Amino acid sequence: MKLLNHKVIHNGKVFNTIVDEIEYDSGNKAVREVAEHPGGAVVLPLLDDGRIIFVHQHRYPLNQSLYELPAGKLEPNEPPEECARRELEEETGYKASKLEKLTAIFTSPGFCTERLHIFLARDLRDGRQQLEEGELGLTLKYIHFKEAFHMVRSNEIVDAKTIVGLFFLQSMLMA
Repeated sequence: MKLLNHKVIHNGKVFNTIVDEIEYDSGNKAVREVAEHPGGAVVLPLLDDGRIIFVHQHRYPLNQSLYELPAGKLEPNEPPEECARRELEEETGYKASKLEKLTAIFTSPGFCTERLHIFLARDLRDGRQQLEEGELGLTLKYIHFKEAFHMVRSNEIVDAKTIVGLFFLQSMLMA
């Protein structure tokens, strides 16, 4: 595949929009639209009693509220672990003594470069919640691990990064 033309058509706060003209090895040409995203970190905060701390927040593109694991966008040159620690405290008001990377996923590789690094946070202690303006309606939900899986099966939890984190935790507990 050969890149014929690369054009950034929008530099955004969350992602950039790129339009590339390419030529496949066959000689056929195509236009590819790409959402260029810096990636982010996701945290599965697990309390000693088996409950997980979820955020329940309104998502503007969907016009609905979702149960999600705390997460956020990487700042320029920020290591994913630092982002995970920052987002955990900002969104939940907790700090983690132990942070373990579970995996990293590409959210929508057909059109987006976003890669999310998923971490398990344990030995939680009090920190300082600092919500951003768009998060002010966010509420914390403490849900037992088993109940969270029921919520996945009943389509109450539909966020992909959250589902992946839960399944990784399940695989760890079953090992």
